[in-house]
Amino acid sequence: MEPPKRGRPRSFDLEVALEKALDVFWEHGYEGASIASLTEAMGISGKSLYAAFGSKEELFLAVLQRYEQGPGAYARKSVLAPTAREVARTYLEGAVRAGTQPGRPAGCLGVRAALAVGVTGQAVQAILTDWRAANHAALRERFQRAIDEGDLPADADPEIIARYLTTVADGVSVQATGGASAKALQRVVDVALLHWPPA
Repeated sequence: MEPPKRGRPRSFDLEVALEKALDVFWEHGYEGASIASLTEAMGISGKSLYAAFGSKEELFLAVLQRYEQGPGAYARKSVLAPTAREVARTYLEGAVRAGTQPGRPAGCLGVRAALAVGVTGQAVQAILTDWRAANHAALRERFQRAIDEGDLPADADPEIIARYLTTVADGVSVQATGGASAKALQRVVDVALLHWPPA
C-alpha cells in the first residue's frame, strides 16, 4: 500500500506575507486592494493566497488581527492606564503614532478600509463596524469604572467621553492620511485634553 500523499509544503513565509498584505490593505482599503496587488506584494500566486487564506475576506481578517496586535495595539492597551486622563492620552497619542509611522501608510487601517466600501465589501464593513464598536465599548466601560472609583465626576457620561475620544482619533486618522504631521496632530491631542473633566 502506498503511503498517503501530503500536500506541498507552503513555500512562503506566512508572517512576512501577512505584513506585506497589511500594508496593501492599509494603503488602499479593502476594495481598493486587488488580488493582483496583494499577490504581487506578498510574492505569491493567487492560487497560494486562496490555499493559505481561503478568500480575500479571510486574508483581511488575518491582517486586521495582525494590525490589532501591532500598530493598533494602543486601543487595547490604553484602557489599562491607571487614570481616566491617562487612558485618554494613551489612546489619542497611540492614534497619532500609528497613523504617522515612517515607511507605513498614513492613518488607521480600520478607518481607511471602512471609508470607501461598495456592495462587495459589505461583509468587511460590518466586521470593521463591530471592531470599532468593541474599542468604543472598552473605553466606555473603563470610564464607567473611573466614575465608580471617583477618578471622574459622578455626573460624567462615559458614553459621550468614549465617543469623543473615538471621534477625535478617527479625525486624527483622516488628517494623517491627508498629510498632517505627527507634531501637528500631537497639538490636536493636547487641545482635546485641555478641558478633561477634573475628578
